[in-house]
Amino acid sequence: MSAPIVSLPLPLPRRWGEAELARLTAMVEQRSLFYWKGPQTEALYTEFRKHYPLKYLFPCSSGSAALHIAVGALRLKPGDEVIVSPITDMGSVIGILYQQGVPVFTDLDPRTYNMDPEHIRRAITPKTRAIMAVHLAGNACDMTSINAIAKEHNLVVIEDCAQSWGARHQGTPVGLMGDIGCYSFNDFKHVSCGDGGMVGTNREDLGAGLSKWGDKCYDRVTGTRDPAELAPNYRMSEPLAAVAAAQLTKLEEIVARRVHNGTRLTEQLADIPGVLPPVTRPGDTHSYWFYLLRLDLSKLRLSRAEFAEALKAQGAAASPGYIPMAVYQYQVFRNHNFFGGTWPARLLGATTMDYTKVSCPVAEAILNDCMVFPLNEAMTDDYIDQVAAAVRHVARQSAA
Repeated sequence: MSAPIVSLPLPLPRRWGEAELARLTAMVEQRSLFYWKGPQTEALYTEFRKHYPLKYLFPCSSGSAALHIAVGALRLKPGDEVIVSPITDMGSVIGILYQQGVPVFTDLDPRTYNMDPEHIRRAITPKTRAIMAVHLAGNACDMTSINAIAKEHNLVVIEDCAQSWGARHQGTPVGLMGDIGCYSFNDFKHVSCGDGGMVGTNREDLGAGLSKWGDKCYDRVTGTRDPAELAPNYRMSEPLAAVAAAQLTKLEEIVARRVHNGTRLTEQLADIPGVLPPVTRPGDTHSYWFYLLRLDLSKLRLSRAEFAEALKAQGAAASPGYIPMAVYQYQVFRNHNFFGGTWPARLLGATTMDYTKVSCPVAEAILNDCMVFPLNEAMTDDYIDQVAAAVRHVARQSAA
């Protein structure tokens, strides 16, 4: 048997170092680790705004928390609808449901894997309040079209940037084009403090009370503890802020290398029968949280699982599929089991949504034939070239 094409081990970056240690050391000397006016949190604001100049910010416990805070700031009424992608993390929809809103799933573009603006337009009803644009895997949504639709129908745009640090739409960083931007510092993201998030906006009407939606509706400015509305506690602590602030000093370097590696891989996978690399619109920047491609199985003699096994035999790290099914197909949605076996919004007549009848054929097709390749900033050109050669070899060997 010949040697595997990918002879190099999977490169892994060293993520923590002197920058994080310096901030953590300073943090240990503090008298308090509370976020409000904390020196590490203030440093996090400074570093974050170098990349995303948002006036109002709230650092929180996760990207899911950031999205819940954003939805909370909209003050949804029971049955209000938020349009969202069916290929995303549960964190995108948890906040909608907790606020008694209704996630409305719309189909995707088959090659960018992001929400198709025309499908968004068709999903709008008199109950629609917002569009949640999920920039999947680091590929920016078509924010020009989404913002135009939102303006036409007076909708709020929430950007889910959890997977898209450093991504840009027509030169503008994602999270700055909608009304509210939400980011994740989860352990597996481009930059991380283990778990954490950030939500921000430049809109005065949404931003003035933004922090209340992640801090029990307390007013930290006046010190008043007389909450006017119900809000959760999603605060970030000073140790997490210290690591996140240090991580952000590395963001540009991390993203630049990922963009280079992802672009190089895409160029080398072009025109291979049966292999469909991701498409990035001209003028956009894909920051490659991971590398997602599709297989045209009609042109291959192998199934997706067999294709993945053949790649593994060639030393290439690849997984058949991403999430196992569209979000609306999860049992929690199929059974409408959101609160103690019931869904109050539907039980009380605020919505007639039935997730057992929802279908997004393109999204389901993507999940049935896609493959995920790890991609990170430690990968060299030689490693990327070997992975591309392995894909090319397996595709040609299995061509129908």
